[in-house]
Amino acid sequence: MFFAHAAFVARERFQNPKPSPLLMAPPPPPPKQLVLAASSADAGVAAWDLRTGAEEIRHSPCASRPHALASVAGRFLAAAQAPPAGGNSGTVHFYHWDKPQVAVKSFPAEPIRALLADQEGSYLIGGGSNGNLFLWEVASGELLHTWHAHYRAVRCLALYDYLLVSGSEDGSIKVWDLITVLDEQSRSEAKTPYLYSFNQHALPVTDIACFLGAIAVSSSEDRTCKIWSLSEGRMLRSIPFPTSIDSVALDPRSHVFYAGGRDGKIYVTAMGVVVSSHGSDDESSILGALDDHSKAVTSLVSSTDGLLLVSGSEDGNVRVWDTRSQQVTRKFKHSQGPVTNVLIVTPKRVNLPPLHPLRKVCSANGEVKPQSVILPRPENDVPIPGNRTSIFVEHYLDELQKYGGSSMLLDSALNTHNGAPNQQGEWRSKYLELQDLFVHEVLDQMPSSRNP
Repeated sequence: MFFAHAAFVARERFQNPKPSPLLMAPPPPPPKQLVLAASSADAGVAAWDLRTGAEEIRHSPCASRPHALASVAGRFLAAAQAPPAGGNSGTVHFYHWDKPQVAVKSFPAEPIRALLADQEGSYLIGGGSNGNLFLWEVASGELLHTWHAHYRAVRCLALYDYLLVSGSEDGSIKVWDLITVLDEQSRSEAKTPYLYSFNQHALPVTDIACFLGAIAVSSSEDRTCKIWSLSEGRMLRSIPFPTSIDSVALDPRSHVFYAGGRDGKIYVTAMGVVVSSHGSDDESSILGALDDHSKAVTSLVSSTDGLLLVSGSEDGNVRVWDTRSQQVTRKFKHSQGPVTNVLIVTPKRVNLPPLHPLRKVCSANGEVKPQSVILPRPENDVPIPGNRTSIFVEHYLDELQKYGGSSMLLDSALNTHNGAPNQQGEWRSKYLELQDLFVHEVLDQMPSSRNP
């Protein structure tokens, strides 16, 4: 019996041999991640391998102010250039990952202070020094729309699906629905070109970050960060700091954000109310500080998993932090000048069609030409004609189930969502209830102590 079984096993191995581990192809290496940094001094854009720490390439020339560096869906790099001293014009440079020199130069109608690309890399949005906003199609370079947004320069931009948030040197923040902005009929029917206008900051707005499209966090030279509800259009909290804040980054793992101060510290801050036996709620929101820069922290970016934080400073240095241990894991020296922008990028080395320069005006004769623009839809969106507030329902359902929440409301919302309701009003009601519940979970249900 034993020999019969042994013969069967031997025959099976001969007829269906398993590949030897030594002959098997090794698993593909993980995609390379780069840390990018730019300066307002003409020191180029440096790119370091996040894993090895080696400098990969330095794109030159480049001199960019804060928030003027953007990765276009990982395919190429765009950087708005600071105008020369006394100049009133600036350029936008495109760079390929494998070539240090500028691939394409563009000459917008005014210097661009803030530059942003959508997630798919279809559009570039620029904030101008005269307070105007510009929206370009990347594939053609066409200027699809431009509009006056603020009285003074646009300092920062944030985008979440169809919602664009802009912050200005005049202290104002505005929230724009791009569907309305880009549709001529919708613009004519809207009471205001923007969804909301916030004016609670006393000094220039320095940075903005969005949390799942429901909440925005802004920083300012007035030594505060403010938290806004994008569903209700109101300020939820104002958190004071001991110094002006130039940059913010959200931790996607938790309800925590990082605030880069002019005193060289990175403040770890709770978005929600932290219960404390002494001091006010707002003061107790600061959970701690990361301290390794000698000058102002001008730029911050968090990795998608929240495990790494990259900071850039006026001291010319870039730091990579492990957010669990709160220790520096990498140190990079960029230049003698201030670091104004940092990014974490996974470059896609693809064969790109020719890049086109960004147009100055919407048509050859300088007149605004109405165009049909198709914006990419979120993957899980269920289109409801005429009801733009249904865009983020899936995100809130997922997040509320992750963090907890009212089971009765969740069951009702899930049934409504999966059942494709006939009433648009029912969708809107459920959407607003979900946003309110989500904001409540973030801001009012924070544990008394939490390790970021």
